[in-house]
Amino acid sequence: MAMKSQEEIGSLEGVPVKKLPRHVAIILDGNNRWAKRRLLPSLAGHRAGVKAVREVVEACGEVGVEVLTLFAFSSENWNRPKNEVDGLMELFLRTLRRETRKLKKNNIRLKIIGDVSRFSSVIQEHIAEAEALTADEAKVTLVIAANYGGMWDIAQSARKVAKMVEQGEISVDQVDESLIGQHLSTAGLPEPDLLIRTSGEQRISNFLLWQCAYSEFYFTKTLWPDFDRREFERALLAYVNRQRRFGKTSEQVEAEATC
Repeated sequence: MAMKSQEEIGSLEGVPVKKLPRHVAIILDGNNRWAKRRLLPSLAGHRAGVKAVREVVEACGEVGVEVLTLFAFSSENWNRPKNEVDGLMELFLRTLRRETRKLKKNNIRLKIIGDVSRFSSVIQEHIAEAEALTADEAKVTLVIAANYGGMWDIAQSARKVAKMVEQGEISVDQVDESLIGQHLSTAGLPEPDLLIRTSGEQRISNFLLWQCAYSEFYFTKTLWPDFDRREFERALLAYVNRQRRFGKTSEQVEAEATC
């Protein structure tokens, strides 16, 4: 099945929801570069990025994407300049305070994944409150990966499984991919169908390493603050025009589609 060019893809109009990804994961990259190009401090780029998050979340609710996972702050991001990290923590807290009730009003469930123990007690309290307040909402699940790393996620799952073995709850022979997956931070959610990275970088940077084993990747040079609904729909259309084979041949997939 030949890949179509962007000009040939068209629009989302008429595309059945079942053909769209259930779960989209995005690496929000390019905030700093966006700010530097405008001779602004780096935090201005991160603030502009919050607006892009709102637009994409809204688009997910309208087109039928069930889960949106955003890589907001990696476990490696603590290595950035202290003033930037402090500013990001302040922005995270302010956003939690300001956006939680809006999420509830719009039937969006919030879930934070990552090692939140490193955040201040105030941020941890607001995370717990936000998750509790939106727990029953189900139109879209918004997952924020904060102080998250894919290797950390696999390791913490492995520790839980090892403890089960140690306590005699299961045998070593019962440890398999399914069991590891049940203890990842994304347990209970569908695996990402589509992984998007903005700003032109073409790597996944320790994000959802286990979960993205069969994800489709979409890379764009657009910086995250400029990633609007049109850009998001372009990524969705690229996904729709790909053939997902999961180890099968094209002929098998096409035959199954006609059944």
